[in-house]
Amino acid sequence: MEDLAAAKHTSELIKTAREMAFRRGEMLLAIVVALCLRAIGTEAHLRVGFYSYSCPKAEVIVKKELEKALKADAGIGADLLRMHFHDCFVRGCDGSILLDSTKKNTAEKDAIPNQTLEDEAFQVIDKAKKKLEKVCEGIVSCADILAFAARDSVAHYGGTSYPVPAGRRDGMISRSSDTIDLPPPTFNLKQLTESFALKEMSQDEMITLSGAHTIGVAHCPTFSNRLYNFSRKASTDPTLNPKYADQLKKECPPGSNNEVDMDPPSPLTFDTSYYSNLLDNRGLFTSDQTLMSTPATAGTVRQFAGSSVLFKQKFAEAMVKMGKIGVLTGDQGEIRSYCRVVN
Repeated sequence: MEDLAAAKHTSELIKTAREMAFRRGEMLLAIVVALCLRAIGTEAHLRVGFYSYSCPKAEVIVKKELEKALKADAGIGADLLRMHFHDCFVRGCDGSILLDSTKKNTAEKDAIPNQTLEDEAFQVIDKAKKKLEKVCEGIVSCADILAFAARDSVAHYGGTSYPVPAGRRDGMISRSSDTIDLPPPTFNLKQLTESFALKEMSQDEMITLSGAHTIGVAHCPTFSNRLYNFSRKASTDPTLNPKYADQLKKECPPGSNNEVDMDPPSPLTFDTSYYSNLLDNRGLFTSDQTLMSTPATAGTVRQFAGSSVLFKQKFAEAMVKMGKIGVLTGDQGEIRSYCRVVN
């Protein structure tokens, strides 16, 4: 009897041990699955056609809103292109530039580098988002809308259209202090190269993306340092074409905040005249003309100046790469209902 009782007790112990082991296995499996799902969520890649099933008309709706805006203001696309660049270089391409300031926080859009962006450009995103919320509520991120609008702006002015990998989610933080990551127009070649390298962009890609200055306008204070009191030896930057400098002085008297075309020959055409200007020392910003400061970078400028096809192709490729900087995907961030505020 004692042997039978002992055997029964041993059997129960084995059964209990097996159950505990099974439960531990389930828990371990659950932990592994959770970690895998988390990895998938945080490392998911953007992909072309992300909204093909969830919101198939997404890109069409964005393009239509942009086209309406361009009829009212032919230069609005240049602001949207610049806005996308400024968004990606600060906290990644997460739509943080679209958030409004609050009583307790000054947002990116109100930082000095972004104060010249027209509110009409932000309204393009707002209007597209409003229509998308009616068609497919809570699906399309503000960050993706901005990426689509930037692409369509490039195409509108004559650049190459390109497939935009989507799937970005919206960030929930926007601080004016973070705009320190934006390369200012006073940067030299070394500073520009380092700034882009921090975003894993090459020097060639930096030269390529600088070509965005072939469209749009600039305000006089952003380059007036080259016109007046440049240094002890020269009142005007000696690397600036003298005739061009005289023209700029007429358009930008001391202390003025006037607007001038960044690419005077064709301010609303996405072409290679920006690079041709550099060959003639007609770069508007220090950060433009500095691209001619080494044989290697000057060689790239000459290549682009001589080949519209090459420039447009490289620009499209660089935009796709830039659009992947620091993106939020999977379960990161959120999909804002209204692009100017966090949900």
